[in-house]
Amino acid sequence: MQPTNVGNPDYFHKVVDCQWACPAHTPVPEYIRLISAGRYSDAYVVNWWSNVFPGVLGRTCDRPCEPACRRGRVEEEPVAICRLKRVAADYKDDITHRLPTAPAQRNGKRIALIGAGPASLTVARDLAPLGYEVVLYDQDKQGGGMIRTQIPKFRLPEAVIDEEVGYITNIGNIETRYGKRIDSLKSVLAENYDAVFVGTGAPRGRDLDVPGRKEAAAHIHIGIDWLASVSFGHTDKIGKRVIVLGGGNTAMDCCRSSKRLGGEEVTVVVRSGFEEMKASPWEKEDAMHEGIPILNYLVPKQVLHENGKLTGMVFEKVKAEYDDKGRRNLVHAGEPDVTIPCDNVLVAIGQENSFPWIEKDAGLEFDKWGMPVVDPATFQSTNPRVFFGGDSAFGPKNIIWAVAHGHEAAVSIDKFCHGENIAQRPAPQVVMKSQKMGIHEWSYDNEISNDLRYKVPLKEKEIALKNIKIEVELGFDPKLGFAEAQRCLNCDVQTVFAAKLCIECDACVDICPVDCITFTPDGAEAEVRQRLSAPAINPTQELYVQDGLKTGRLMVKDEDVCLHCGLCAERCPTGAWDMQKFLLETTKAGAACRSH
Repeated sequence: MQPTNVGNPDYFHKVVDCQWACPAHTPVPEYIRLISAGRYSDAYVVNWWSNVFPGVLGRTCDRPCEPACRRGRVEEEPVAICRLKRVAADYKDDITHRLPTAPAQRNGKRIALIGAGPASLTVARDLAPLGYEVVLYDQDKQGGGMIRTQIPKFRLPEAVIDEEVGYITNIGNIETRYGKRIDSLKSVLAENYDAVFVGTGAPRGRDLDVPGRKEAAAHIHIGIDWLASVSFGHTDKIGKRVIVLGGGNTAMDCCRSSKRLGGEEVTVVVRSGFEEMKASPWEKEDAMHEGIPILNYLVPKQVLHENGKLTGMVFEKVKAEYDDKGRRNLVHAGEPDVTIPCDNVLVAIGQENSFPWIEKDAGLEFDKWGMPVVDPATFQSTNPRVFFGGDSAFGPKNIIWAVAHGHEAAVSIDKFCHGENIAQRPAPQVVMKSQKMGIHEWSYDNEISNDLRYKVPLKEKEIALKNIKIEVELGFDPKLGFAEAQRCLNCDVQTVFAAKLCIECDACVDICPVDCITFTPDGAEAEVRQRLSAPAINPTQELYVQDGLKTGRLMVKDEDVCLHCGLCAERCPTGAWDMQKFLLETTKAGAACRSH
């Protein structure tokens, strides 16, 4: 086997599974250690540079980091990474003096951002401090996009949105044209902007097409439109019997909002099975905790109505069958149809992009699904001056993906405005620093906590369900936040091996609590994986291989199960093992991203 090339920044980055899985590559263990030390403002700023909206995401993120968390391989539950982000946001001091400001001298470039959602706001955050004049358009009277319009206030208070949107718009050089609907891309391009970024999201909800839909239209609402109406105070009540169609997070927000606006019998109906629902597991749990049943394998068949008044819906009972290629088909279950009485129906069966304001002759190509043709690395469209990001680029996803798109699009716009090849993407900045303090001591707490995951305290149900603006989750207090932070395994503190110092005494092998270190003869990787101290059965995680030992053997460490406890380095008599903190920061727009 070839020795591992630890000079490749992706190698140790992939070992930090949480950061690798985060689209914005937030240095998760770094900010969790700061929380453990009570340095909440520092933890917030570390987050802010990567994910831009720590307070928002600490309540609403889809948490791609948590399924990747190494703690989930040791026990059932990962570290509550998302909710620890909120701890930093809740207990920070005033951090405004630590945020960038626009320079007095502008660089002469003007950028239009269409839609004031998380992707556009990220672009503004990255470009305004560089001297760009940024003009931010949105049809709503406040910034935030879907953060403000589609996430209920009982999950995300208005004050948190105002604060974190304000951190960006107060940088300077950003003109907000709220309440301004864009009806023509060509008219925007005619204003001589150097570049235009489209971050308009996926603003159109899919509709229901069954008999009776049109006749009962007054009582049937598109989920995302209804949530926006609730958010802006235009809707403040709903019927007692409510059916919510759909199995995604929007459906969960609709059903929980309905419960707070007068819905007494709120039912979620999904065409797929419970496990196949697109809603996050915790979103489903929260809905069921509030007494909302979820009925699966029911396909809408008919809307029942009398004289224009909705009375109920009929559903066909189906079951899933799979073909030889594992593709699912829903077929009739051979059971009677199910009729559910209702006063209102909320349709949350998906979202679509809508670009009626982009003219056919604006120089942009669209695919057969009506999506713009966008380069997945640069986010540039077929019109070189126009960039896309967030849901408007590749369809509905989530906030953290929109932020990641915004960072990359800002790099592209910056390079484009300086006449550079935007396809040449800047490498991330990587620092490896030994944590050694004395001979066998480290500058981080390497004791492994045995605590199970802590639950976030909730507002009493009888209070929370009476007011749609009362936040349900109370968040961790500092004591619980510290205890949860201690569960982090410090995966960014890497075990680094120097073969020339090793005397092959096997002390590290003896003390390793998970048998991840083996000294063994060379061989093919598949064969070596089987004869390690503990067979390495996860081929997606690399083996750390080093040669140069006096006996000619290899040192092989299975990165998949290593706890980063540092016991190997503590026991090693020669210092062949060291604990080095790996810090990766993706390069943002600015001089560092350009070739000159």
